[in-house]
Amino acid sequence: MSDMRNFVLRDEDGSEHGVFTGKQPRQAALKAANRCNGTKSEPITIRLRERGTKKVQVFKAWKEIVKAPENKPSWMPEEISKPFVKKEKIETIE
Repeated sequence: MSDMRNFVLRDEDGSEHGVFTGKQPRQAALKAANRCNGTKSEPITIRLRERGTKKVQVFKAWKEIVKAPENKPSWMPEEISKPFVKKEKIETIE
């Protein structure tokens, strides 16, 4: 599990809160997107900074309600929330 990386959610003003883990920045962004209120027509911007670096990954994120897969477990509801992210750019903090 040593290959897991920590990404901190960053606001426009530079304040940081919330930590999401993943092997890649996109994996952490999907976890953050699942907690957001963005829609496909109005996505929100997610900024993630990897701990120990000055690079900030910027994503457009939203989630949609979709039908659960056919082979779903019995406890899963009929409709689930599915996150989507699209990488916009990489910023550097100075």
